[in-house]
Amino acid sequence: MKEHSQFTKKTPFRKKRYLMYLFITIFSLGLPFIKINGNQIFLLSFDKKQLHLLGTAFDMQELYLMPFLLMLLFVGIFAITAVGGRAWCGWSCPQTIFRVIYRDLIEATIFKMRRIKNKQKNIDFSKNNNRVKKAISVLIWSALALVAASNFMWYFVPPQDFFAYLQDPSEHLFLIGFVLAITAFLIYDVIILKEDFCVYICPYSRIQTVLYDNNTYQAIYSTKRGGHIYNENKEQIVWKAKDLPDPKNECTACDACVTVCPTHIDIRKGLQLECINCLECVDACTTVMGKLGKESLVQWSSTNQIENDTPTKLFRKNTIMYFVALSLTIALMFVMSGEKEYMLLNVNKDTELYKIKDGNVVSNNYVLLFQNTESKKLTYHLEVVDNPNITIKRFEPFTLSPGKMAKKVVILETDKLLVDNNLKDTPVKITLKAYAIEDPEKVKVFRNATFFFPRSDRLK
Repeated sequence: MKEHSQFTKKTPFRKKRYLMYLFITIFSLGLPFIKINGNQIFLLSFDKKQLHLLGTAFDMQELYLMPFLLMLLFVGIFAITAVGGRAWCGWSCPQTIFRVIYRDLIEATIFKMRRIKNKQKNIDFSKNNNRVKKAISVLIWSALALVAASNFMWYFVPPQDFFAYLQDPSEHLFLIGFVLAITAFLIYDVIILKEDFCVYICPYSRIQTVLYDNNTYQAIYSTKRGGHIYNENKEQIVWKAKDLPDPKNECTACDACVTVCPTHIDIRKGLQLECINCLECVDACTTVMGKLGKESLVQWSSTNQIENDTPTKLFRKNTIMYFVALSLTIALMFVMSGEKEYMLLNVNKDTELYKIKDGNVVSNNYVLLFQNTESKKLTYHLEVVDNPNITIKRFEPFTLSPGKMAKKVVILETDKLLVDNNLKDTPVKITLKAYAIEDPEKVKVFRNATFFFPRSDRLK
């Protein structure tokens, strides 16, 4: 009995996955409601043309961080796959979570229409009012799909704006239509398409095997202990335990690992692109072999560990390169985020180079476009920081609401002889500083501009 408990006392991977799904669900639903300094943790707003990241708002003209985010996404997935196989698919993918909620929670646990341990058996609609239960299950999932679709939109439209828009549906038909379209897709996907999405549609399954090596963790069946159930042509040759060629082979041919698989594969056949690493087969074999006082024949391990009896290497050339690439990407992203400007300013020179007024006063006209990218009203001021001989003659501080833009005509003048050149007009480099009076240390930008000074013979 001690030996039996040794192999059955471990917490099933299914329970660990359920806890992970619960955490991801709470995290995904709650994240859009969390703000830092009035900005979202993550928001890609096409309405306001902003990216919010960790409480900092970036205007669309500042989206130099997007390439780094995409690099993190793809390199991160490649790194996870190289180390843990399709761990994303089995433990974090919304498709898998939605199917578990509908199939294992609603159909199996609440309405008892199927068994979690036998995912491949179809529902028998001839008994137990299963047709009525099925209809109710679809209605429940439809409501949950609507919540999931709304939650998805909250990462593009902040929840407070989303619910405000719903109060005036006639003015936001596109938003409502988009949410309903996502809801309809989720209903079709989870109830009709099911795991066929993972098998036939998801592109990730097509590239996973390229990223695997002998040290990649995956659900793997030990042919050394259990015996070969399939031949080299992937044809099943063993149907009953008595058919195993070697009496030392431990597989009982109970097919528990097969019936529990959500993608309808037999893990004993070897690596298959349909496997999503949910580890249901590991739990099933652990239960069966544990009753015999033996370790599971299907393990969450690597080919080296199971087949070659060598330790799994976490740090190897490809994983080290992935982690280096991720570290560099994160470091560059933080460096670039430090260049964030808390207001936008475009400076354009007027088509007329300069004007000469009485007393040899030279003026240049500029058109400045201000934009407030902060979440509060700000009053902007302007000054020339590197040439005391040039003064601002036309500009008054003004207040700008969040997200708004304002165009201002600015006149710079000088009555000094900046350049003594009889041959040509001379461009003089200057620096303009614009800042918010409320927070001049944080909300400030510097822009280079050119002040054109006329040749000397044009001056009186």
